[in-house]
Amino acid sequence: MRLGLCSRTNDVIEPMIKPQWYVSCSSIAKEALDAAMDDQNRKLEFIPKQYTAEWKRWLENIRDWCISRQLWWGHRIPAWYVTLEDDELKELGAYNDHWIVATNEEQALAEARKKYSGKKFEISQDPDVLDTWFSSGLFPLSVLGWPDDTDDLKAFYPTSVLETGHDILFFWVARMVMLGIKLGGDVPFSKVYLHPMIRDAHGRKMSKSLGNVIDPLEVINGISLEGLHKRLEGGNLDPNELATAKEGQRKDFPNGIAECGADALRFALVSYTAQSDKINLDILRVVGYRQWCNKLWNAVRFAMSKLPDDYTPPSIINPETMPFSCRWILSVLNKAISKTVLSLNSYEFSDATTSVYSWWQYQFCDIFIEAIKPYFAGDNPAFSSERKFAQDALWACLEIGLRLLHPFMPFITEELWQRLPGVKSHTKKESIMMCDYPSTIESWTNERVEYEMDLVESTVRSLRSLRAELLAKQKNERLPAFALCQNDEVAKIIRSCELEILTLATLSSFKVLLSGLDDAPAGCAFENVNENLKVYLKVHGTLNAEAEREKIKNKMDEILKQQEKLKKIISASGYQEKVPSHIQEENATKLAKLLQEFEFFKKESDRLESESQHQ
Repeated sequence: MRLGLCSRTNDVIEPMIKPQWYVSCSSIAKEALDAAMDDQNRKLEFIPKQYTAEWKRWLENIRDWCISRQLWWGHRIPAWYVTLEDDELKELGAYNDHWIVATNEEQALAEARKKYSGKKFEISQDPDVLDTWFSSGLFPLSVLGWPDDTDDLKAFYPTSVLETGHDILFFWVARMVMLGIKLGGDVPFSKVYLHPMIRDAHGRKMSKSLGNVIDPLEVINGISLEGLHKRLEGGNLDPNELATAKEGQRKDFPNGIAECGADALRFALVSYTAQSDKINLDILRVVGYRQWCNKLWNAVRFAMSKLPDDYTPPSIINPETMPFSCRWILSVLNKAISKTVLSLNSYEFSDATTSVYSWWQYQFCDIFIEAIKPYFAGDNPAFSSERKFAQDALWACLEIGLRLLHPFMPFITEELWQRLPGVKSHTKKESIMMCDYPSTIESWTNERVEYEMDLVESTVRSLRSLRAELLAKQKNERLPAFALCQNDEVAKIIRSCELEILTLATLSSFKVLLSGLDDAPAGCAFENVNENLKVYLKVHGTLNAEAEREKIKNKMDEILKQQEKLKKIISASGYQEKVPSHIQEENATKLAKLLQEFEFFKKESDRLESESQHQ
């Protein structure tokens, strides 16, 4: 036998059956269910959609709702008991028909006088309080002045979106919808966004006894391991639980929690929302975003240093007259805006952070800032026009990019945005939060430029890979490089972007060669960018031909495996009859490219063999 004991006094707890107040839920639950499930007249949408099934499960199996609680705190139940002078039983609630429900005591007294006219009586309010979920279920109505017919209620009910945790879908959301339909005449909101629940880095639910509870303020401001221990000691854990909790903190936070700031924490939490129904919060990820904030700060300051004190931003930017890199950065910025806005509108917040982060980190910082550095090197008069265009592109990127990032990192973006020069023809807003969110500019989109920059990026990556192999110890040394193009179109693109490749790949020189007219350069390590482009890096001293041939052999072996796999598919029984024609064409093209690549590597292997024999 097990006895329930009071945690404070150790007295035996004796369960007692008492009358309670209930809400009949069968009819209002059906209305709430129909609001989400009726395909013809759906009023309620859940994001993510899988929670619609959970909504259905709860409301199809609804029970009457007990709304009274025997507690000292909460909203008193608005019911008064009438005790008549001639009642035989004087206990509160002795007669069920003696209850009066009213807005206040004055109204209850008036109702009692009508009901028991000519009789002497006393009224007393039920000491029970309302269930917390009943009180909070009235939230969409009560904050707008209900039950009075206020202007706010007319203007703002129903609202648009509710954001909450999926764990209280029934306890709070369903109650709000049922009460909203019954008392307000409509669903209280049209969309419900249910965010994941935060757990620790190991996927465990946060618990005081485990010592894995993370206080957001401690992440924002930072705290030492001793400080974490002190917080535990200030709680009410027993000695064994306290020891376990401290050990958990020592394992997870041996050096405490670094100061991360509100922006890094906000960005990390939003980026985590792709993790289904749980967020396994790793503080190191938040620290990573704090470090990224530092990089963002430095990148913006560097960019602003290229804007002279008397710089005046243009009211309109026309990319058509700009250098290649400027046209490209504005085009990909346009694409980032489109992706971010689309993600926000579809409540894919993690995708929105990815779009913004990728543009700032990989396109603006890693490529654009580096690519335009020659324009600002020593005020070269040959680049005076490019320099002015680059300044305009820089300003546009900073101003729009900060607005794009602002909802996710409000503090650092506000600080940096305030330092930007404003357009003279427009009055600058007092705060970035008062500005419009960015929208796409059709004339900025340039798919051709993006295609060409993709080729440039692939070329630069291949050259950097060769540098890393050849210059393990002398990483800052610049080497001459060559690009061998298989056709005129590729050669034209690479020639037009020689400066960008030279700069981004950190080369001493760069020459474009055309297959059929030029021979592959001798004494070079090479990398295959694609079937139409190979790059070569000149080595100081003697090339390690044996290592290069081994690298080529490995690539040829890999190509042969791919060829055999593809040939097996093509020669399979019924391939011609069963496989769609466009798939057959794709496979034939793939096989032709593989054969072409194999032939190229074979020639390179023969060339290296010939060079080594003549040394």
